[in-house]
Amino acid sequence: MKLFEELKWRGLIKDISSPELEKKLNEEKLAFYIGTDPTADSMHIGHFSSFLIATRLAKHGHKPILLVGGATGLIGDPKPSKERQMITKEEVLKNVEGLTRQAEKIFGFEVVNNYDWTKDITILDFLRDYGKYINVNYMLDKDIISRRLESGITFCEFAYTLLQGMDFVHLNETKGVTLQVAGSDQWGNITTGIELARKKNNVELFGMTMPLVLDANGVKFGKTEGNALWLDKNKTSSYELYQYLINTDDNCVIDYLKKLTFLTREEIESIEAQHKQKPEARLAQKALAEEIITFLHGKEEYQKAVQISEALFSGDVANLSMEEMEQAFKDVPHFEIKEELTLSDFLVQNGIASSKREARELIQAGSISINGEKAMDENLVINRNIAKDGKIILVRRGKKKYYMGTFVSVE
Repeated sequence: MKLFEELKWRGLIKDISSPELEKKLNEEKLAFYIGTDPTADSMHIGHFSSFLIATRLAKHGHKPILLVGGATGLIGDPKPSKERQMITKEEVLKNVEGLTRQAEKIFGFEVVNNYDWTKDITILDFLRDYGKYINVNYMLDKDIISRRLESGITFCEFAYTLLQGMDFVHLNETKGVTLQVAGSDQWGNITTGIELARKKNNVELFGMTMPLVLDANGVKFGKTEGNALWLDKNKTSSYELYQYLINTDDNCVIDYLKKLTFLTREEIESIEAQHKQKPEARLAQKALAEEIITFLHGKEEYQKAVQISEALFSGDVANLSMEEMEQAFKDVPHFEIKEELTLSDFLVQNGIASSKREARELIQAGSISINGEKAMDENLVINRNIAKDGKIILVRRGKKKYYMGTFVSVE
């Protein structure tokens, strides 16, 4: 299957600027770029499909350049409904450094920062060398701008599309870039760059967008939407990512396999057939989780995520490390332990039982486990000797309620 046809089959093409691009992708070797503004110090899963296409195109001989928008990030791409909150220069710099390290580590391609070629351009140079080529009426027709006219849009936001267009022209002039790839919400900015290059330098550039990756509710993955799954495992652990992916809606999972993995068409169609026959086995979700986590964090992190998940499902958490326990039970009620207590007093003091009577009943019924071991003695002393690594006490009440206590030093 040729590259363009594969991209279409995977659902990775929404708009192209010219029918000629199909032939170019299939037969030529293009330098192209894809970018992100540094609104955070990590990419999230919403970026993943877009940036993954850099790897797909590179496998066919095209040359990717990943752009981190240190300059455009200071302005902010206009939002459809209201002005984007600006972030400080210090925060932008910190985010640029984080994103650059992450992009180089995960994808391994050249990373550039548009602040490097924007910072020394004066406002007069910007207006004379770029602003004179783009008609205001042309900018007003941009969807994102026209949607903001009634509520109001600042000149700062209004000029954003010209700044991004300037990036495209600069990368064409300095690195021979002829293609920009982005999510579908960037179409207006891409076409501004194409128009600017045509008028300023009399060259034809090309653009291609991909559909945004949406969850089962039709909401795009992103920081603004509050459902970000970060690619940095210190912000979203491999276990948390695994839990999200393994619970992917059946209606979305095959689409995700096409867009977010390198599994072949034959492999995906085989998984799809098995999934339809036995959806409860979640074979498609398991394949999705394995492919994404292994690509991002390695096989060991994927296996660790599976181990934690299986331990939780079986209730056998005794063999989990302290780090794995902290990952798995990040969102359960936490409390500090400052003194030794008997089990019954411990349960009452930390709100696991409402009274000593209820505590005794729970213990006698075998409903309390400590670090994976059933606790049947109400006089069991809870101290560092029985804590995981001398620090953590994990309590399970019944089948699903967990609580985590951490020993702290008392001065």
